[in-house]
Amino acid sequence: MAVLPMQKISICGLKKNRKAILELLQASGVMEIAQPDVEDGGLQKMDTMTSRQLFEKNAAMADQALEILQSYVPEKKSLLSGLEGKKLTDAAAFEAIREGNSSVMEDARQIVAFHKKIAEDKAGIVKLESQIETLAPWMNLDVPIRCPSTKKCAVLIGTMTGAVTLEEIYQAAAERIPDVEALDIHVVGSDKDQTCIAAVCLKEDASRVEDALRASGFAKPAQAVDKVPSALKQDLSMQADKLKEEIDTTENRLKAYEKSRENLRMVSDYFRIRAQKYDVLGGLLQSEKTFFVTGYVPLEAVEKLEAKLTGRFDLVFEKEEIDEDEEAPVLLKNSTFASSAEGVTASFGLPAKGEMDPTTIMSVCYIFLFGLMLSDAAYGLIVFLACFLALKKFPRMDGNLKKSVRLFMYCGISTLVWGVLFGGYFGDAVDVVAKTFFGRDVSIPALWFVPLNDPMKMLVYSMLFGVIHLYLGVGLKGYMLIKDKKYLDFFCDVVLWYMLLTGLILILIPTDLFSSIAQVKIVFPAAVNALAKFLAIAGAVGILLMSGRSSKNPALRIALGAYDLYNITGWLSDVLSYSRLLALGLATGVIASVINQMGSMAGGGILGAIVFILVFIGGHTFNLAINLLGAYVHTCRLQYVEFFGKFYEGGGKMFTPFKENTKYIEIKED
Repeated sequence: MAVLPMQKISICGLKKNRKAILELLQASGVMEIAQPDVEDGGLQKMDTMTSRQLFEKNAAMADQALEILQSYVPEKKSLLSGLEGKKLTDAAAFEAIREGNSSVMEDARQIVAFHKKIAEDKAGIVKLESQIETLAPWMNLDVPIRCPSTKKCAVLIGTMTGAVTLEEIYQAAAERIPDVEALDIHVVGSDKDQTCIAAVCLKEDASRVEDALRASGFAKPAQAVDKVPSALKQDLSMQADKLKEEIDTTENRLKAYEKSRENLRMVSDYFRIRAQKYDVLGGLLQSEKTFFVTGYVPLEAVEKLEAKLTGRFDLVFEKEEIDEDEEAPVLLKNSTFASSAEGVTASFGLPAKGEMDPTTIMSVCYIFLFGLMLSDAAYGLIVFLACFLALKKFPRMDGNLKKSVRLFMYCGISTLVWGVLFGGYFGDAVDVVAKTFFGRDVSIPALWFVPLNDPMKMLVYSMLFGVIHLYLGVGLKGYMLIKDKKYLDFFCDVVLWYMLLTGLILILIPTDLFSSIAQVKIVFPAAVNALAKFLAIAGAVGILLMSGRSSKNPALRIALGAYDLYNITGWLSDVLSYSRLLALGLATGVIASVINQMGSMAGGGILGAIVFILVFIGGHTFNLAINLLGAYVHTCRLQYVEFFGKFYEGGGKMFTPFKENTKYIEIKED
């Protein structure tokens, strides 16, 4: 249970070595760079934006090429491939990619170009098919749509709006040009939106005929070509077929780059690393011949880093004191067991300056309460085995994910233990199976008691565990006050509250209210009753007088004390909040029992067994999933609201070292 102490360091080196020094710092990954906001003393910052954007562009292009390859030649991955983590790559192989990145980037550009050509060809096919579709009503036309006139006759080809008959067209023309007799109209084709016609008339009547037809909705086609529609359709179809052949050829050429996938991943990470380095480089203060780096390093890593730097470069490595008003970044270091719950702590907030790391104690409480909420031995065994096998099969799992999986593995063990204590094995599956299929009453007895049969007892123990949890939180607050030598605060804010709460609890236990809940009558000796009253009264008076001790105004001091004393209602709500241990525990068992009863409704025999197995698998999978989620959420709430609320605020800044943040690979150290 520790927050690693940080050391602030400053490095002054020769400008010619700045890139090499930054590469060493990046490879070490133990220093968080603190970039100054101002330029002074003749120092200035280097503009690296152009170079950084180029590296980011190259990394993005490599990523795009990988996505394209994945769409055309999908990489076979298992359902659990997300647990595999980054691929470990030799430094020599990565160095080879560094030297030959231009050829790999050429491959990436070629893949992107092929993809672009395929997209353009597909768009061309869509365009051609659209043109072919527009030709459908014209298929009966045996002359070009843009048909030339003869010596004496003119041909008008176009469309009428909507579906109209030949008689309607002739009638409309006769009303407007009754003196034109040499007019021959043909309906070529039609659909619900238009009617395609071809009209032949004398040249001297062409303009009048066209005006008359336009008055009835006539318009010349937008796609006017010098070919017969059927021939044009054939040409367009041939063009589309040619484009399809080109797409197949391009796809085959693109798929040939499948073997470049690993190189593309490495080159993407190479440019990503360079972009990160140039981002830091642009924030460094530099003079004509020197540069300066300032940042934070865990104290335990300072000597090793100093030896690396001074052994290779001529530089000044200076250790500085961290100012009292300066908040250093936070890095936690815990045992393997406790580190599994660091994500829970980080989700609430890392320890602020002067605060302790609560992860170790919180992890024990978390696992204890999680198992109590789920409380089924079979479910616990399943969770434990699934997480254990995942950790063994995927040793290179991402660090934070590995911690979460390990936490659930421990929670599975806790669930298994509580399930044995409460006699839950897929609910009452053993009883139901024995009675339904074997006609016998067989059950595995609980080592402690069955919550479904004695819910009030479970409620009492839930409250008891809640009180212990809350007392522990107040105790940790007292520990931090003593550590900071605030002895008066320890007495007023911890001891007095312990006295008041303990006294009230001792007063409550012998009452009829408690005995009706606990189903047991407890009688204390007179001395214990007197002690309980003394503790409650002394604690209340002490809180009333001392909670407002920072104020010199007596009236305000008493008012602040009374307000703090009113917070006893908050303690009551906190304790009642632990009734969720009962609710979640009962929910798991009740739903499991209902599933078992539903599965057994078909009775014994082969059909009954099939129905039972199907209902059993589906129902218990759902029950496990929903109650895992519920246990996770409510256990986190008990830590964040009830437990942390007594002593912990958080708000620390996470330690984010300058390191090789890669996406696909991890470079193996020599």
